[in-house]
Parts: sequence; C-alpha cells; structure tokens
Amino acid sequence: MPHLAVRDVRAKYGAIEVLHGISLSIEAGEIAALVGPSGSGKSTVLRALMGLTPITGGDVMIAGERMDYSSARAVRAARDRMAIVFQQYNLFQNMTVIRNVTLAPTKIKGWSKAEVGAEAMRLLALVGLSDKADAYPDQLSGGQQQRVALARALALKPQILLLDEVTSALDPELVNEVLDAVRKLAAEGMTMVIVSHEMGFVREVANKVVFMDGGEVIESGSPEDLFNAPKTNRARNFFSKIIRH
Repeated sequence: MPHLAVRDVRAKYGAIEVLHGISLSIEAGEIAALVGPSGSGKSTVLRALMGLTPITGGDVMIAGERMDYSSARAVRAARDRMAIVFQQYNLFQNMTVIRNVTLAPTKIKGWSKAEVGAEAMRLLALVGLSDKADAYPDQLSGGQQQRVALARALALKPQILLLDEVTSALDPELVNEVLDAVRKLAAEGMTMVIVSHEMGFVREVANKVVFMDGGEVIESGSPEDLFNAPKTNRARNFFSKIIRH
C-alpha cells in the first residue's frame, strides 16, 4: 500500500483549473521530486495536499485513509499527517530559534513542554543548529533560517514532509547547507515530496522523479530513467536542456 496516493486530483484557482487529473503514488520512506518548467503545477500539488488550494476532484489517500478536504476538520486531519516548508522561512522574528520550533507543538498540539523541548533540541542538532537555539532569526543567515523552518516542520511529527523550493530564495553559497539537512532527513527514512530546480540534488536524493507540465503528470520514473532515457518528447526536451546547461 502506498504511503501517499494521489488519484486523478484536480484543483482550481477561481474558475481556472490548474491541476488536470494528477495521479502519483509514493511508498513509505520514498523521496519523490516534482520537476518541470515554471507554472507546471508542481507547487500547486503541495498546496492542494495541505488544503491550501481547493481540490475539486479526485482522491488523496495517506496509508490507505482517504483525506476528503471537505471541511475544516478534514483539512486539519490532513495537516496532522503532513507538514510543509515553503520558499520563505516565515519565522517569528520576535522569538528565539527554540521558541519558533516548540511553539506549534505546545500551543496547537498541547504536547508537554519538556518532551517538545527535548525533541526540538534533537531536531536542531539534526539540521546542524544546536548552538543557535537561543538566537533570534535576524542573527541567522538565510540558510540557517531555512534549516530552522525544517526543524519547525519536523517538530509536528509529520508522516510526510513537503518541501516547496526550499533553496530558491537563498544565495548560491547557502544552498548546500539546506540540501545537507534534507540529505540527513532522507537518511532517516522520512517520506518526502520535493519541488526543486536543483537537478543535481534531485538526481542524488530522489527515489522517484515526476515530470509535470501544464498541470499534468507527463512522465514519472527513477532519476536514471527520467534523466537518461525519458519516454516522452516533452520530457526529452526538458531534460536535454537541463543536462546541456
């Protein structure tokens, strides 16, 4: 049984349909990378999974349980299973790093402060920031702030982590420190869906690559299949440009 199954999912922005029957499946511990040209619907898939963009058709199953997104309660149920990290860090600037990481688990989930605090320190160590627990966001680099955002998402103990272009807002020299943190999560077996233009990283860390264009899945397969021998003309054209440049 797939950990995440998306079946013929459609979504709209207003009257405009932006996802035209998306289907994909991801096994537990698998890392799926959504790639494709800008505007192809990659980030919209993640937003739809989190209930941020209304799903107008199809099904989302997590570990065999259908997420119906029909009410605020149903959306909360989906968000209990998944967490998302966006391009922008969106940290609370008036709170320390450790407070940013522990706020939601204690205030929203009601988990014990002692347990949450210990887990937060473990996560900060995982992303290489245990020495920054008492720092404020404006004392950190962009890469460090994005790693705090990763730790904050993981503090909610999601089954599936969604990463939406988490390096695109960073200066080039800061990209690798965030990618290193994602590599550590991959080594721990976290199920992830990644939207990324970092093709070298995608090729290294992903188990599955899903190529999208025009709000549709054009082709999916292993990184080796998609990068070296794509089956569709559209994918061949895209990956030939990526490899050439």
